[in-house]
Amino acid sequence: MTPATTPSELLSRARALLPVLRERAAATERLRRIPAETVKDLTSSGLVRAGTPPRFGGHDVDIDTGHAVAWELGRACGSTAWCCSLWIVHNWWLGHFPERAQQDFFASGPDTLSSTCLNPAGGRAEPVSGGFRVSGRWSFSSGCDASSWAMVAVPGVAPGSMQWLLLPRADYEIVDTWFASGVRGSGSNDIVARDVFVPAYRRLDPERAGASDRTGWELHGRPSYRVPLRLLTGWDLAAPLVGIAQGAVDEFTARLRGTSGPGRTAESVPLQLRLAEAAAEVDAARTLHRHAVREMIDRAAAGETFTEADRARYRRDKAFLSRLCVQAVNRLFEAGGARAIVDAEPLQRFHRDAHAVSHHANLAWDAAAEGFGRMALLDKP
Repeated sequence: MTPATTPSELLSRARALLPVLRERAAATERLRRIPAETVKDLTSSGLVRAGTPPRFGGHDVDIDTGHAVAWELGRACGSTAWCCSLWIVHNWWLGHFPERAQQDFFASGPDTLSSTCLNPAGGRAEPVSGGFRVSGRWSFSSGCDASSWAMVAVPGVAPGSMQWLLLPRADYEIVDTWFASGVRGSGSNDIVARDVFVPAYRRLDPERAGASDRTGWELHGRPSYRVPLRLLTGWDLAAPLVGIAQGAVDEFTARLRGTSGPGRTAESVPLQLRLAEAAAEVDAARTLHRHAVREMIDRAAAGETFTEADRARYRRDKAFLSRLCVQAVNRLFEAGGARAIVDAEPLQRFHRDAHAVSHHANLAWDAAAEGFGRMALLDKP
C-alpha cells in the first residue's frame, strides 16, 4: 500500500522547485503565462492534487495545505504561486459540484486544471431543457492557457445572486488581453463563450455550497467542506501574496548579508530596522492566515455555525494580512536603492506582484474594514 502524502512532504516538494522557479521568473513574465515546463513540474510533483478530492486521486490533506504550498512558491515566482494556488483551490471547489460534474471534470485524471471568471456581469445563462444556453465574455481568467476547464459566473435568479457554471475547453475561446504591471506571467486573459449548452448538473450555487448544500461533505468527508464556501474564498488569493512578501524579505536579506563598509550595507542600522519590521509583518500575516483558516475548519468540523459577525471578522483579517504584506514589500523596496528598480532585480518584481495581487476585490481593505466596523458599532449584537 502506498503511504499517504503528508503536508510536510508536499511543502518539501514545493521548496525543491524554488531554485528553478527563480531561474524561470523573468522568462515567465516575458511569456505572460506559466511555461509548459513549470506546469509539468507543478503537476508531476503532485502539488495541484492538494485540492483534488482523494476519491479522484488527490492527497488526503485539506485546503490549508494548498495555501501553505502557495506560501512557498511565492518566494520564487509570484505568477507561478498565484496560478498554482488557484488551480489547487479550483479542484477543491469541484468537490462542491454535483457528483456527475466532478466525474466529468476528473475523467482526465487528478491533475486536471481549471481557470475561473467569477464576475457575473460579463455573462448570461438562459434556462433551457436540461440546462442552460450560455454566452459571455469574462476577464482575468488566470492560468487559462494551461487549463482544460473554466468556471464562469452568471447572474442567478435572485437579485444580486450568482451561479457558477463549468465549461470544458472546447466550449470557449481565449482572447490574449493580459498586459499588466504585476503577476505578468499569470496569463489572466479573457475567455469568450457563444451560445453553448451547459447541462444543469454542471451548476453550483456558491452561497449554498458548504452551508445548506452539503454535497462536498457527504461525498468527500473533508472538514473544509463543512465550511460555507464563501467563507473560504479569497484565502487562496492571499496565500501567494504572503509568499511574495516572504520572497522580498529573502531577497533583501540575501543582498545585504555579510556586506560591510559605508552606504547600504549589513551594518546600516536603518536597513536592519526596516528588515526587522518587514519580516515581522510577513510572519504576522502568515500567522493570521493560518489561524483564521484553521479556526474555520475546526469550528465547522465541530458542527458550529458562523454568524454575520464571524464573517465580517474573517473578511477583515483576510484584507488586513494582505495589507501587512504590501507594507512589508513597500518598506524593503523603498530601501532597495537605485538597483532595486532594474528589471533584472527580483525585488522590483516582488514589489509589482504584491501590488497587483492586493488589487483583487477579495483583498481590498477599505470595504472589509468598513463592513467590520459598521457591524461592531451600528448593528445589534
